[in-house]
Amino acid sequence: MKYLIIGLGNYGGVLAEELTALGHEVVGVDSEEFQAERYKDKVATTYVLDVTDEMALSVLPLNSVDIVIVAIGENFGASVRIVSLLKKHNVKHIYARAVDEVHKAVLDAFSLDRILTPEKDAARLLVQLMELNAEVEHFSVDENNYVFKFSIPSKLIGYKINELSIEEEFKIRIISVIMGKHTSNILGISKVEKVSEVSYPEDYELKQDDGLVCYGQYADFIKFWKSVK
Repeated sequence: MKYLIIGLGNYGGVLAEELTALGHEVVGVDSEEFQAERYKDKVATTYVLDVTDEMALSVLPLNSVDIVIVAIGENFGASVRIVSLLKKHNVKHIYARAVDEVHKAVLDAFSLDRILTPEKDAARLLVQLMELNAEVEHFSVDENNYVFKFSIPSKLIGYKINELSIEEEFKIRIISVIMGKHTSNILGISKVEKVSEVSYPEDYELKQDDGLVCYGQYADFIKFWKSVK
């Protein structure tokens, strides 16, 4: 895919590098020559432009990129003006960074594809890492709901699925059971093979090498996780 990133500060610059590393074509734009110079050899193309100026904005390949990302956050006025100009130029897919709830509320009015909240997300991720530890993998479906994948805590080993009452007590729904099956290779060396089963017997007894994939609200999962740790 081809991305146009407006603002090559700490956030926009890292975003540009990471997308490039994944094989995407990135065009970077910044009003400061120093910032554009930092990334000219790291991304496909860089421009030094003040894109709050509509004439300057028209120089950019707005219609030949898949997504335009407005990575400016600190300058509230510049961020909103740029988004407004992009909408005026009928740019189809726009992502924009918001640094607080007021900024997000204003950007919401433009009906963008996505509003990015990196500071909030980073804080939430840190809390999740501290609360859940590395034993839990989680994927955000939206602001409140997550899919969680985790190995069976020692407290649950020996319990049957229908004895857990996770959904009734914590409103956490089990999506699949990851069954740890012991197998041997051609050399006779034993290993554990993980098989995810969405259809499983309700009286299946959980074992040490098993895991669960669940869906629910983050706050509810924390309550459940604390109860079994």
